[in-house]
Amino acid sequence: MHVLGIETSCDETGVALYQEGGGIVWEDLYSQVDLHRPYAGVVPELASRDHVRRLAPLLRGLLEQAPEPDVVAYTAGPGLIGALLVGAALAEGYGAARGIPTLGVNHLEAHLLAPLMTAEGPDFPFLGLLVSGGHTLIVGAYALGDYRVLGTTLDDAAGEAFDKSASLLGLDYPGGPALARLAASGRPGKFHLPRPLLGRPGYDFSFSGLKTALLYAARELEPEDESARADLAREFEEAVVEVLTVKAERALDQGGFSRLVVAGGVAANRRLHASIQDMARRRGVQAWFPSPGLCTDNGAMVAYAGWRRFRAGEWCGSGEVRARWPLGESRFTHGGGE
Repeated sequence: MHVLGIETSCDETGVALYQEGGGIVWEDLYSQVDLHRPYAGVVPELASRDHVRRLAPLLRGLLEQAPEPDVVAYTAGPGLIGALLVGAALAEGYGAARGIPTLGVNHLEAHLLAPLMTAEGPDFPFLGLLVSGGHTLIVGAYALGDYRVLGTTLDDAAGEAFDKSASLLGLDYPGGPALARLAASGRPGKFHLPRPLLGRPGYDFSFSGLKTALLYAARELEPEDESARADLAREFEEAVVEVLTVKAERALDQGGFSRLVVAGGVAANRRLHASIQDMARRRGVQAWFPSPGLCTDNGAMVAYAGWRRFRAGEWCGSGEVRARWPLGESRFTHGGGE
């Protein structure tokens, strides 16, 4: 079986083909970073229009060089509604023309399942730390589709906080990687920013106050003091990483999990990767991260999640998309699969 995956939830246009038993046999991805850089953020209308321009040629390239798909999976939410509609329309049109099933995939579930794509990936149950530009969640994953959100952000997501704080420091878009690069040369202990909600019980996050604290600290910097900017960037990064690590450790301890999956765009952050691995070794648990290419939005994770769902006997060919789609809330119609 070959499953085509189409990703258009935000500002990446992705297509990939997953082969049952063989993994990803074809993948292509187009990033809109240059398009949105002048605005220091994603402009939804521009994103939708660019998906229209890019998606059909990407799919044509795949179909010319890879086997024909047996199933089409596409991101149906959450995401930018216009961008989602582009992917859904093409997927449903292609599926109807070829007479093959189509299936809407939850973008968050696709991220969560990405580390399972390899033979070395974990089995259920596991604890998931999903950290991206739009979401920050701690999830108990007990089986395919059986997810319990244990904690979420009360305001900004971690990736959003990275991007906005980078802008406050005068860094280029996209801000998260730029801030991490600047932080790499920073000195520890030169600034002291808060660790929001760390002293409270539970697994929820809040990053807006941390961002505000960085704003006030940045206002005191001399414009030419690059060293101080790097020190402040490092303190901000360390604060976010500490909060994420401690909350994940708390959930591992109280939930009795022995496996941890970290996914989403922020999972590519090297300081977070090192902190989580150190914590996991200390606790004697296993931690998995997707490969760097699977941390950002991509068609491969959508194809794989679609294959898992289809083999579980689920598909949905309605073309419906949802800007909000909580993880664990089912929207599939049963029938098909094995």
